[in-house]
Amino acid sequence: MAKLGKKYQNAVKEIGDKFYDIAEAVELVKKTATAKFDETIELSVHLGVDTKYADQQVRGAIVLPHGTGKTKKVLVFAKGDKVKEAEEAGADYVGSDEFVSKINGGWFDFDVTVATPDMMSVVGRLGKVLGPRGLMPNPKLGTVTMDLAKAVKEIKAGKVEYRTDKAGNVHVAIGKASFDSAKLVENFQTIIDRLLKVKPAAAKGQYIQSITISSTMGPGIHLNPINRVIKAE
Repeated sequence: MAKLGKKYQNAVKEIGDKFYDIAEAVELVKKTATAKFDETIELSVHLGVDTKYADQQVRGAIVLPHGTGKTKKVLVFAKGDKVKEAEEAGADYVGSDEFVSKINGGWFDFDVTVATPDMMSVVGRLGKVLGPRGLMPNPKLGTVTMDLAKAVKEIKAGKVEYRTDKAGNVHVAIGKASFDSAKLVENFQTIIDRLLKVKPAAAKGQYIQSITISSTMGPGIHLNPINRVIKAE
């Protein structure tokens, strides 16, 4: 087992074994993010759902009010007039079959894939490659659409995907350590509000079971896991 660094050990001691409200947690996560780069702040929420059942899986996408601090590269599959629409909206790559060949050849210099519905027959040929990487366009996430301008602009503005893993955990980046505390709190609240809004009707018992925020290189900071909207004081 790798030995934990001194800075990490000091951060663990400072955090201690307690629960924080969001305002305190954000101040602490910023303070303990001591790496030489601008660390990403991630929110992890454990939900009381059984993901073996389709009606208890939680998945969607939302635009964070202050983005994540990372500009995503967008690949759009389109043809005709939609090519210009995507390009003018800020898409990094726009095309069709030529990108099928590039991706099959091992090219993955993009973070999100968007497609018009009529291009899904082309994109479908990449299902076995894009699917395992979470890069397959999905209408539920707004990435299969005729409104390419809206889709691309939202992604560039800070749209993030959230989804439960097999254990019922949701992991979402809510910003960078350099963000103002208020911006991190608002991004955090936006995700929590959405998760509460999309609570599956079949979910029983306490829905939000645990909440943790952490920086890229730092330990987790636990928040009070309460089954209601969580507001900063």
